[in-house]
Amino acid sequence: MNNTFVLAQISDLHIKANGRLSYQKVDTLSALKACVAHLNALTPAPDALAITGDLTDFGNADEYAEVRQVLDTLTLPWFAIPGNHDARPAFRDAFSDQRWLPQQGEFLQWCVDDFPVRLIGLDSTVAEKPWGELCGQRLEWLRSQLANQPEKPTIVMLHHHPFISGIDHMDRQNLRDTESFKQVLASAPQVIRVLCGHVHRYMVTQLGNTVVCSAPGTSHQVAPDFTPDGPAHFMMEPAGLLLHRWQQENGVTTHYCPIGTFDGPWPFYDSNGLID
Repeated sequence: MNNTFVLAQISDLHIKANGRLSYQKVDTLSALKACVAHLNALTPAPDALAITGDLTDFGNADEYAEVRQVLDTLTLPWFAIPGNHDARPAFRDAFSDQRWLPQQGEFLQWCVDDFPVRLIGLDSTVAEKPWGELCGQRLEWLRSQLANQPEKPTIVMLHHHPFISGIDHMDRQNLRDTESFKQVLASAPQVIRVLCGHVHRYMVTQLGNTVVCSAPGTSHQVAPDFTPDGPAHFMMEPAGLLLHRWQQENGVTTHYCPIGTFDGPWPFYDSNGLID
């Protein structure tokens, strides 16, 4: 078995159809194309890509068609879970040919066991609501999946952040009843990371006995305003993605990578030693 595995993560694509801008400001489609080009150029290439929700802005079929057209240019396998801006029926129709996506059942939850690290995707969406939840049925499914292979390193992902970010308007729409989720994870020490999106910022915090990482958005970012009852604002900070690198002997390390074209790489050393 390969003892190294790299999972790329992107989130919150918010694609609109027909060239429309999000919030009359953000060209999310061009941003996604730049993100995919960045991913395809990574050397060495990641082993897979996880997309942690909000692939579209309104969950319409024409938006998913735009998303799919861009994702089909990826040179690495990819997996996706829905977010609160997605719609389960259109999501399922758009990706019905993907073997990881369940074709039956209410919730779009899946498990991929093709890699040295197991990937579990959860559906935390609540129809027509911005917040998330994992009901008893969804948690029982997770508990069962984790019990199947208790010795295999596992990454669990969901859209809504299961923690308090400090950004008030986002925390009013985070994952509800986080304690029940944490109780399931507490009996599964093989969970080496929990991944989420929704907050449009890179954040890292403790979640019980594991670590949770939220991915930045592929276009706009939520403003880091910690004022109680602060306004819901976004900023055009650099888009980004995460690389989660797992090694059997060292565990998992998460890298934040801004998306774009940058000067370099340049050497620190030449034949005479450190360049000075």
